[in-house]
Amino acid sequence: MITRRHTIQALAGFGLGSLVGRAESSDNPIVLENKRPGTRRWQLERPRLDTGTKIRCSGIEGYASSPSVKAGETVRFHVSTHPASPWSMEVYRMGWYGGDGGRLLAKLGPFEGGAQPEATMGEKRVRLCGWPAGAEWTVPADAVSGVYLCKLSAGDNGPQSYIIFVVKDARKADFLFQCSDFTWQAYNRWPSTFSLYDDGANEWYWGGGVHVSFERPYGKYRQIFDAPLSTGSGEWFLWEFPFAFWLEEHGYDVSYISNLDTHSDPVGIQRAKGFLSIGHDEYWTIEMFRNVQAALAAGVNLGFFSGNAVCGRVVYDKKLAAIERVGVFGPPGGTREFQHMASLPHERPYANELVGAHSTGPVTGGADWVCSLPEHWLYQGTGMKKGEGIPGLIGWEWHGDPAPIPGLEIVASAPTQSAPGKPNGGVHTGTVYPGPKANFVFNAGTCWWADGLSAPPGYVRPKVYTEPKGPDFRVQRMTENILKKMSRK
Repeated sequence: MITRRHTIQALAGFGLGSLVGRAESSDNPIVLENKRPGTRRWQLERPRLDTGTKIRCSGIEGYASSPSVKAGETVRFHVSTHPASPWSMEVYRMGWYGGDGGRLLAKLGPFEGGAQPEATMGEKRVRLCGWPAGAEWTVPADAVSGVYLCKLSAGDNGPQSYIIFVVKDARKADFLFQCSDFTWQAYNRWPSTFSLYDDGANEWYWGGGVHVSFERPYGKYRQIFDAPLSTGSGEWFLWEFPFAFWLEEHGYDVSYISNLDTHSDPVGIQRAKGFLSIGHDEYWTIEMFRNVQAALAAGVNLGFFSGNAVCGRVVYDKKLAAIERVGVFGPPGGTREFQHMASLPHERPYANELVGAHSTGPVTGGADWVCSLPEHWLYQGTGMKKGEGIPGLIGWEWHGDPAPIPGLEIVASAPTQSAPGKPNGGVHTGTVYPGPKANFVFNAGTCWWADGLSAPPGYVRPKVYTEPKGPDFRVQRMTENILKKMSRK
């Protein structure tokens, strides 16, 4: 609960004008971009799902030719409408924009549409649509890096869904915001039961031998809660958008990348002062692990504002644009293993050797963020005392089992629970440890950190195991402290 004492401390710590300090550099493209007019028209008005699976919107659905592109490049859109109908598309960049959350960049169409084949099942259950491109858009040369959302509309009053992709750049920036799209794709069941968790027999399979490809639409998110805007947009709106919305509101110098960029561009991730993993960042390749490890060795700060991060080891098949689960970034028996998880190799490197802590114990659950080291720089200006908690901030997947890294500090710790008053035997740990070049690694150990930062348009608060309580100045101030320390590099 935010008390009167907390409110007074917040005003004293931040000043009356703003809870966080803005980055006022005149050449910061994020500040300049967010001065442009925004709109809330990016939200779906007609997200109609098929009555059978309640996963896909076959009335109109599509995917981009690549999960990330550069300014000046052309992205192609592969779209199906069933029944056949004209369709149009609006392209938005997601950000703050005075609280509206998006800016319209282009209107395309109308185009003649038609029903495309569902895609036959290939080896290892892969679904490759192979649909022809129905439209294309050349990203403006001056486009600002960010998450771009295409709002598809069938006819004048037909169904709507999204296509999502990242526009990246190569400039030096204070922060790299990594979108967790390997994990988005892992949980994508489109068209019905074809996620990384579907082996044809089990609904929540955790073994190998399954491919999931980016060459298909994103179905509606289907797991712990209802997220109406997730049709076609992966998990972006669930855990990541509130963080980006807050960053851009406060003018932080941020550039955006996808998991695929972390995998394929080791030099590119060293251009920033801080690398940010956000939300639910479960699936990594060994290349991602080594590239981020090298960035840490080069002096880049790492911020894991995420839960269940670096848990499942996957390989990326460039030909299929697909990932396959092949291992676990954790020790044998480190988790109360899901069915079939024991069939996968558990071998080093372990996630906690990079992150500081990792998925362990029951993996799922929730807790309060409980301060264990109030004198730490992380808590400067928050007024938090030892044992004081931020209700419900930890969930629904969390980190524990801190690694024996020299200098590692446990800044938060609390027992986890399966429901209020029902402990499940887990122990959450938030950690900080020093890097080799006066840099550091922060680990929040929760998927829900961004809930404490903002509640942008369209956001739906999760409620399972525990329930986060929304924007909290203590979470905002801790985040500011972390980012300020990162940007001094």
